[in-house]
Amino acid sequence: MFIYYAIAAVIIAADQFTKWLVLQNMEIGERIPVIEPYLGWLSHRNRGAAWGMLEGQMWLFAIITIAVIAGILYYFHKHAKGQPLFQLSLMVILGGAIGNFIDRMLRGEVVDFVDVLIPVINYDFPIFNIADAALTIGVILMIIFVIYDEKQEKKKVS
Repeated sequence: MFIYYAIAAVIIAADQFTKWLVLQNMEIGERIPVIEPYLGWLSHRNRGAAWGMLEGQMWLFAIITIAVIAGILYYFHKHAKGQPLFQLSLMVILGGAIGNFIDRMLRGEVVDFVDVLIPVINYDFPIFNIADAALTIGVILMIIFVIYDEKQEKKKVS
């Protein structure tokens, strides 16, 4: 069980360390190309939720994040035992939620820095960070778990 908490801790540490690097070494708006023009580090701040929605509503984000964290911990301890994919998805989401929560509480904004251009459709993806990526990956893992679990349940009934 503690390995899953370690996964969340590694995500939080990596997220906060990379954000610290951006804060220490880049000016807001500065872009460092990695694979031009498809990937770069772009120092950006987000005072809202995804894509800047609900900007400045820190009290709302605090309440929602605390509720999400409580829900994750509840499900992890009460419903996820013996289900490694479910446990992993919950802890990856936990790591991402706490990573951005720290930013909101300490800085009043989230530090974003990963700038991606999707070449086939020439889409400039919204700037994100490790916590955002963890949240997305965690949700994808949870969807995979739910689909797999439903198939297993149908096999049991048949």
